[in-house]
Amino acid sequence: MHREKTLHVGSGWLVLVLNILTYLAIIPAVFYTISNVLWGTLLISFLFLTAILTSVGFFIINPNEAAVLLLFGSYKGTCRDNGFRWANPFFTKIKISLKARNFNSDKLKVNDLSGNPIEIAAVVVWRVHNTAQALFDVDDYEEYVKTQSETAVRHLASSYPYDGAEDETTLRGSTEDVNSNLKDELQERLKRAGVAVIETRLSHLAYAPEIAGAMLQRQQAHAVVAARQKIVEGAVGMVEMALAELSKQELVHLDEERKASMVSNLLVVLCSEHSAQPVVNTGTLYQ
Repeated sequence: MHREKTLHVGSGWLVLVLNILTYLAIIPAVFYTISNVLWGTLLISFLFLTAILTSVGFFIINPNEAAVLLLFGSYKGTCRDNGFRWANPFFTKIKISLKARNFNSDKLKVNDLSGNPIEIAAVVVWRVHNTAQALFDVDDYEEYVKTQSETAVRHLASSYPYDGAEDETTLRGSTEDVNSNLKDELQERLKRAGVAVIETRLSHLAYAPEIAGAMLQRQQAHAVVAARQKIVEGAVGMVEMALAELSKQELVHLDEERKASMVSNLLVVLCSEHSAQPVVNTGTLYQ
């Protein structure tokens, strides 16, 4: 792996002034050529060549940008100093953006841990951290980010079930854990390209269309069962409290058969989906 080397180069303003003066010096050299053709021609050629070579050395580095400098194929360093700069005119200058970028993956159709086909997509926020690795250790670092991101999303989808129990890590129910694991895996994959992963988020998650209807019915059934379970738990607690209060206040004395009948009636009233229809008892408790 290549390590990034920081290379500081000088400001280009002073060299620009000298460059302009070199161009201006060609004018008197032309008049000198009239009296001395040979030396005048050599002087003009020298000044013109010097001015051209000096001009090639100018370059500009914008904020959040870096320039990788190569000398005949040899890596000399990376300049991150913003502004108008001048370096050896024989340097090859390759600019790389250091800004944060978004990669939106396509909707991928994969099987989750349970074997159910799902559609999944993610957003990856990344930036170039090591310019030397980005240029020299991979062929195309932008394409590398795209390929590795989609591979990581596929692997993530196959590592967890879409849905499950409350204490189980799932794609739908454990969003923060899933995003964190995706970020860690993607950072491990992209460190070879000198890329730092800033944030990862699932942007789309759904069952595949061919099973979406069946899975929706299953989710609705689970929701109904869970709701009924809560209703029954609450009803049992209310019945228990009612019997305890009646016994404590000694308002009425019930034998076991009447207690069972009262419990049955209360559970029907509390657990029913419809409003209870009261029946007025005009006789005694046992009629």
